[in-house]
Amino acid sequence: MKQFRCVLISGASAGLGEEFARQLAARCQSIVLVARRVDRLNEIAESLRAQQGIEVHCIACDLTKAEDRVTLFSTMSANGLFPDGLINNAGMGDYGAFHDADWQKISAMMQLNMEALTHLCHLFLPSMIRQGRGEIINISSMASILPIPDFAVYAATKAYVSSFSEALKIELREFGINVTAVCPGPVHTEFGQVAARREGTEIHGMREWFYVSKAQVVTEAIRGMDRDAARVYPGWKIALAAAGISLLPLAALRLIMSSRPRKVQG
Repeated sequence: MKQFRCVLISGASAGLGEEFARQLAARCQSIVLVARRVDRLNEIAESLRAQQGIEVHCIACDLTKAEDRVTLFSTMSANGLFPDGLINNAGMGDYGAFHDADWQKISAMMQLNMEALTHLCHLFLPSMIRQGRGEIINISSMASILPIPDFAVYAATKAYVSSFSEALKIELREFGINVTAVCPGPVHTEFGQVAARREGTEIHGMREWFYVSKAQVVTEAIRGMDRDAARVYPGWKIALAAAGISLLPLAALRLIMSSRPRKVQG
């Protein structure tokens, strides 16, 4: 079971990020929680301090902005916080046809899902290499292996995350640093509310029996990290579906996704 001096978790104010904080707390000397909602981070931090007695730092940061990411790095460095664990969890989606999407939301999604994740790796990897150790978990998605109508850009950003993680894993092996891409299917978090374009709308997705709890997603992600897995599909149904999808030719995937129901229900 891997232990950490310091773990940085992005998107830590709710959902999978909060769950990672709670499940990793017993393995860490200190945790850095990053999100925009610092009030929510402080609540989580107080709970972790009371339960685990560990050092918890909360930093408000808009990860879509490069200058905020650099400030995050500078603040941590100035306080002697050099993570040997990086959980790139922050992300967002946008559900609906591409042609009438709000460009600002699309742009923010690409900045958060791809650019911020890549930038944080670039900022913190040198210190991991100096330490001769490190673990990176990048949250991708099962969508990364599918061209999904109405989720076109989101799925493409997650394909980037999975591909980037695979290549980075190979590059960093000689430095004793592991990279794991976690590819969940549907999970009940705030993601769906943010991805929907109208308040109160329901994203048409998988049936309820396909959902995996956030606790199970994080538990399996950490187990995968412990065994240096390159990729984790949490939940046996998701793992089985991913295995099946990997065997299909692109023409078959195109046909399957063309018949996917696309109605957004309000």
